[in-house]
Amino acid sequence: MSKEQIDQQPLITLLSDFGDRDVYVGIMKGVIAQINPRLTVVDLTHQIPPQDIAAARFSLMNAYPYFPVGTVHVAVVDPGVGSKRRAIAVEFAQGFLVGPDNGIFSGVLSQSRAMSTTGYAYAAVELTNLNYWRTPEPSKTFHGRDIFAPVAASLASGVPLKQLGQEIDPASLVKLDIADCKQTTTGVVGCIQYIDHFGNLVSNIPGSYVQGKTWSVQVVGLSIPGCETYSDVKVGEIIALVGSHGWIEIAINSGNARSNLQLDWQETLQVVLT
Repeated sequence: MSKEQIDQQPLITLLSDFGDRDVYVGIMKGVIAQINPRLTVVDLTHQIPPQDIAAARFSLMNAYPYFPVGTVHVAVVDPGVGSKRRAIAVEFAQGFLVGPDNGIFSGVLSQSRAMSTTGYAYAAVELTNLNYWRTPEPSKTFHGRDIFAPVAASLASGVPLKQLGQEIDPASLVKLDIADCKQTTTGVVGCIQYIDHFGNLVSNIPGSYVQGKTWSVQVVGLSIPGCETYSDVKVGEIIALVGSHGWIEIAINSGNARSNLQLDWQETLQVVLT
């Protein structure tokens, strides 16, 4: 690795379900520092609910646009660790993705495909080159330490993607099955794709559908008025609005919509234009 490569390092981001009680995240950072101590590592979150690939998909999809081009994003929510699921690295327009091939990157890549003339990520590899692993005999339960962290550090330090393993077709990458929203004669039907720390129910319906219109959300027999801010309703009342992520969500002012409404991931809702 040349001095010039080190002097022009992109960021590495980390996202996982490891929490902050144990040392797993710190160990991954230590592995990265062993390879290149000058790299900057940003924690997106380590509070993804255990094994919740859908929550990880959403979180990464909404975080990556705020980082410089060339950033290496490592995501480790990996219930299939140690199995035959592929360990992958992907190059796309805004940078690189490193982690398990279990659908965790499908949100980012769906946006990338929408903006790409080819329709897919630029390139993808299965991480088969053991020279870039921490050890040729990785733990069956901690690929974040033994494969993903060292590969990310190598990528961020200038190692070409193709050097990391066997090229694979980006179109073959696993996609998480999130239903698309569909327009109807009265509005849009969608589903809940994410539930945040506050219990807000985030749908897969873009806020652009209701821009400049009067609207409501219909779910579990309720008609929830579309507003602009949480404070547009009284404390404890239910509200629908477009969140900072750009998706329509259901919330309760100073409350928890998930607990109150007993709704969960992928449950159906409808936005009605009035």
